[in-house]
Amino acid sequence: MADGGIVTYAGVAHSWMCDTMGHLNARHYAAMFDDASFQLLGQIAGADLDPAQLGWADVRLELDYVQEVRTGGLVTIRSHVEKVGASSLVLGHVMTGSVDGALHARARVVTVHFDLAARRKRAIEGSLRKRAEGLLAPTDAS
Repeated sequence: MADGGIVTYAGVAHSWMCDTMGHLNARHYAAMFDDASFQLLGQIAGADLDPAQLGWADVRLELDYVQEVRTGGLVTIRSHVEKVGASSLVLGHVMTGSVDGALHARARVVTVHFDLAARRKRAIEGSLRKRAEGLLAPTDAS
């Protein structure tokens, strides 16, 4: 994994996604970050996760808007795992301009591994844990 995480989303701020001020509306930032989470969780789950039995339930979303995305803006989201808990993950996402690299927004998501039949959290174990740990962001040792 590169220091910035893996690319989990690339897209454009279409005019229909923008508000009357000509910039990306908050609801679409959330959707882009949600798509990025699905991509990251897919990398973690691999073929081991049966989507009919097990899944993920987001329990917290923090979004920081840094610089507006204007109509027609190209964006890329890079994602990583910030923390692996017993049954939850903290995911980090960074949205930048695809052309200029400008920082537009950051998101932090807490998601819980979920047993769909029992309707309760489930431990993150085995290969799932190993893949999640492999996507941990490097820590700054300085």
